[in-house]
Amino acid sequence: MKQLKVELGDKSYPIYIGENLLQQSELVIPFVKGKQVLIVTNTTVAPLYLEQTKKIFADFEVQEIILKDGEQYKTLDTVNQIWTKLLESHFDRTCTLVALGGGVVGDMTGFAAASYQRGVNFIQIPTTLLSQVDSSVGGKTGVNHSLAKNMIGAFYQPKCVLIDTNTLKTLANREFSAGMAEVIKYGLIDDLNFFEFLESRIDNIIKQEQKYITEIIYRSCQSKAKIVAEDEFESGKRALLNLGHTFGHAIENALGYGIYLHGEAVAVGMLMAAHLSNLDKDGIDRIKNLLIKANLPTTINQKTTEKELRQTMLIDKKNIDNNIHFILLKSIGYAFITSDYNDNELSEILNQFIEPL
Repeated sequence: MKQLKVELGDKSYPIYIGENLLQQSELVIPFVKGKQVLIVTNTTVAPLYLEQTKKIFADFEVQEIILKDGEQYKTLDTVNQIWTKLLESHFDRTCTLVALGGGVVGDMTGFAAASYQRGVNFIQIPTTLLSQVDSSVGGKTGVNHSLAKNMIGAFYQPKCVLIDTNTLKTLANREFSAGMAEVIKYGLIDDLNFFEFLESRIDNIIKQEQKYITEIIYRSCQSKAKIVAEDEFESGKRALLNLGHTFGHAIENALGYGIYLHGEAVAVGMLMAAHLSNLDKDGIDRIKNLLIKANLPTTINQKTTEKELRQTMLIDKKNIDNNIHFILLKSIGYAFITSDYNDNELSEILNQFIEPL
């Protein structure tokens, strides 16, 4: 097992990474505050890991709620189901919520925990690669709106993150590849050595050889934990973690949530950002080749338009005074945030990435 700590003063918490961690209740129990535990999961994960997770909390009063699976259900209506379950079960402010699932489950559970009785404990048990390397760490919680993604939410840190890498054995190949987009992101924003490691070991990683899986999760979490410790509320450096996301969120919203998985949209978005950065041909080719080897898309092959993408990009958390802010690359391993870009070039790039149907 590997262990990291997100250093946030009295809000600090550990990240545990390894095999068979769902069988090690001693890692999690110290972070349960009261007697009541609500496990929040979905229809895909529940048959696989719910009973195993309930055993961790065998000495507590455990309830469960099983939500529909999919980005399209990441809404206030779904979070309201969690609040209703908590109220109907008479959960008090000493209760603990446990997010068992991918990023959608984690984001909604965290938001429910942040707002129920103005804040109760929650624990992250992420079961997808994307949630293990990104959304379970850092305390971003929330839901989507029909007009934009992740615009309603709160910063609210978990008490611990338990990453059992065995859960990836039941993950669909497409979902695994979607998670790889976020892994590749860490190399692009500030770690050339990690990017080169991914280039050299991508075949081993796609085969899910255990030592490489543990390594990429550890290094991704290490990178994110460091940035979050420096900028918890995304007032500066943390925005770099959104490389490709301004484009990616626009793609998800314009096409309809769930058509492209989040990681797939981010993959296309990172390549768009590389073009808008005027990165040299070698750099763009390296990024594109790694995305392809990770079985990720590099174009938009669904019906949309430049206008639709632009309209959505205007509603983004990084924007100030209606100016679109992008995370761009000076080189692989060196990202920066800017609102200084060529608007005509942006239009050309958006059109270039939309495949005619």
